[in-house]
Amino acid sequence: MRPPQDGHQWYSIEDPEDNATWLFDLTFLASDYNCIYGSGCQSITHEPDPTGTMGCCTHGAHFVDDEDRESVAGYAALLTRDEWQFAERATSKGGPLKQNRNGDWVTRKVAGACIFLNRDGFAGGSGCALHRAALNRGRRPLDWKPDVCWQVPIHLDIHEDEYGHETIFVRAWQRRDWGPGGDQFHWWCIESEVAYSAASPLYRTARDELVEMVGEPIYQQLVDEFDRRRSETPVTIA
Repeated sequence: MRPPQDGHQWYSIEDPEDNATWLFDLTFLASDYNCIYGSGCQSITHEPDPTGTMGCCTHGAHFVDDEDRESVAGYAALLTRDEWQFAERATSKGGPLKQNRNGDWVTRKVAGACIFLNRDGFAGGSGCALHRAALNRGRRPLDWKPDVCWQVPIHLDIHEDEYGHETIFVRAWQRRDWGPGGDQFHWWCIESEVAYSAASPLYRTARDELVEMVGEPIYQQLVDEFDRRRSETPVTIA
């Protein structure tokens, strides 16, 4: 398993404790990407979102496992009606989560987007109700939200060989990662120059997310590598 030939710089870290090899896309992680939800995001709908508040919430969220689902259900129970526009709708439907036709647990959708998405004009503020509620309480939004929601735009692409060794790419979330529907998005943020405007590199601004994904020891090795390279020559940003 080798990094894709995409012109990006990659760095590998061996993790014998977990029988894994981590492969980091240094070019993306060194970029000044940042989420521009509400500040130019056109959403992943078929047409641009004129309100700028739909973001990547239009399809709802799938859960990676039972722990992910149970965590979100627990935090959803803490939301007030002032924080969550569709709290009453969730109650009338038997909860904000459901199993789809394939038996997968997902968030319900209301009016073309995730039930947790407060729409433009809601008195409590637009955006993810879980995200806003966490901030209101001085907590990390990533602890309250479905895993897929806080991980994007960083993607863990995991490959396992016949001997059980995992090669894990830590890279930008591409359209293809959404399946065939990704090609139908009118817009995808990592492809747009307007999303690259942060004052610090992504591996710094997304520290909490990366630590949750790879663990503190691996993350620190990644930071050490960036520091080493910057002391010698700047990482080229594509």
